[in-house]
Amino acid sequence: MGRLKERFQAFVNNRWLVFVAAMWIQSCAGVGYIFGSISPVIKISLNYNQRQLSKLGVAKDLGDSVGFLAGSLSDRLPLWGALLVGAFQNLIGYGWVWLTVTGRAPVLPLWAMCILIFVGNNGETYFNTAALVSCVQNFPKSRGPVVGILKGFAGLSGAILTQIYTMINFPDQASLIFMIAVGPAMVVIALMFIIRPVGGHRQVRPSDGLSFTFIYSVCLLLAAYLMGVMLLEDLVSVSHTLVTIFTVILFFLLVTPIIVPIALSCSEEPKDPAEEVLLPKSEQQEAGKPEQSDQEHEVIFSEVEDEKPVEVDLLPASERQKRIAQLQAELFQAAAKGAVRVKRKRGPHRGEDFTLMQALIKADFWLIFFSLLLGSGSGLTVIDNLGQMSQSLGYDNTHIFVSMISIWNFLGRVGGGYFSEIIVRDHAYPRPVSMAVAQLVMAVGHVFFAMGWPGAMYVGTLLIGLGYGAHWAIVPAAASELFGLKKFGALYNFLTLANPAGSLVFSGVIASSIYDHEAEKQAHQHHIQLQMSGLLFSGLYGQDEVLKCEGSVCFFLTSMIMSGFCVIATVLSMILVYRTKTVYANLYGKSRT
Repeated sequence: MGRLKERFQAFVNNRWLVFVAAMWIQSCAGVGYIFGSISPVIKISLNYNQRQLSKLGVAKDLGDSVGFLAGSLSDRLPLWGALLVGAFQNLIGYGWVWLTVTGRAPVLPLWAMCILIFVGNNGETYFNTAALVSCVQNFPKSRGPVVGILKGFAGLSGAILTQIYTMINFPDQASLIFMIAVGPAMVVIALMFIIRPVGGHRQVRPSDGLSFTFIYSVCLLLAAYLMGVMLLEDLVSVSHTLVTIFTVILFFLLVTPIIVPIALSCSEEPKDPAEEVLLPKSEQQEAGKPEQSDQEHEVIFSEVEDEKPVEVDLLPASERQKRIAQLQAELFQAAAKGAVRVKRKRGPHRGEDFTLMQALIKADFWLIFFSLLLGSGSGLTVIDNLGQMSQSLGYDNTHIFVSMISIWNFLGRVGGGYFSEIIVRDHAYPRPVSMAVAQLVMAVGHVFFAMGWPGAMYVGTLLIGLGYGAHWAIVPAAASELFGLKKFGALYNFLTLANPAGSLVFSGVIASSIYDHEAEKQAHQHHIQLQMSGLLFSGLYGQDEVLKCEGSVCFFLTSMIMSGFCVIATVLSMILVYRTKTVYANLYGKSRT
């Protein structure tokens, strides 16, 4: 009995259990990606035009991106408290929207609906913050894979929620709003006490690589399975029984990662804390303040960077490191003897730790910001308007494209992180080059949407989803490499503001204005045709009828503008690549020798 109790305690305190629970939370934390499915019913029920609907989309994007409050509360509350706040916001925000759409609550003005959407979607930031903070602390030496998988599940959540909605077979589309109000809140409340730091640095095992490989395999299998199921349900009439079977298999795949903490808890003998594998002392102090000797070392290194000859950077990596080490040793000796006075640097160099204010005066930071604004902003415009885009091209089932773009978004995050890591690790080349490639892919995807060719929705969704997802694997890593980890939270939260900023301009102004203009033209032409045919009678044509645009012309100009923005983003990314070649050569050149 005592042995069983020890096994259970080891299971409860296993960091892999926390990771798996965080994956489950993230699998329902991306409710913003399903906005394209709920926007048509909101538009019809509340008699909105496209411009008003786009304002709701911008409010949704702001809620998803403004995470300063979530980050602040997570420092002051236990993580389960932050999760509870997020669940409450999600329930209140989307719950009230559902009551309004279904007529159970009085219709609110547009600004109040924007607040509700903002509050509901802002709950995601608490889910993301708690999941990432706990798992990064539990896996201090595997931050890349952990963040990539968790962010990937957030991108996949739209497809997961859509499949569950299809199985439940609600009588109306408004019920989808009810599901995303109640479902994520229930999951988070059920798991919130599991999400916590559990001393992950004492649980480092040689089996970690195998465990991550298994998790990655499950993720890819899950994405492939969801893609196959969604295509089958779209192309073939599938019975409700078969849909239920598909969803049960989906739940099985989601639960499968629990095998890892169970296997580790059963196969390994409980160890005394003194026998656990500890992080090296230097890594334990990583998150704290640097010691005085570290600060002196940093000053000396900065002086070397200022004084070293230009030709040093042109030497092979191994020779360059030797020359820099030699210069640094000479400076140490001279400074110790008082022969030279080492001046304090006026600010950090690229690759060192920046504060947000220091980063804001750097051109590299703004190149990342505006490249992200143009690239991810154009992708978010597609996500927000996917329902109207598919309807304008004659597709009745908009859910399939929302699900597909969630899957491609997931694969873009996983693939973007993986391939960008190969670029920097194997070739010591700047990571932003992979962002430039993703933006070129998105530019082609926008052209497919503009042309409206047969099957263009499928190809465009693929290219935009992959490119958009890749941004959120590449940008955080590049920002941490160029501006350090010390104030990474503030830097990353500022960069994420590019997302709603791009959506505000691209979707809230450009896309909505062009759509409404084309819809008004079509309505006017239809009105004239009815007059000419003598079929227009009083009361048969209402002036308050919701405007609806049909055909590729609805988003042709918008998509071509978005494609041009992606080309400009590519140019900005390549300028950043040119400016940071030396930084990446210094960061990763040594590992290649």
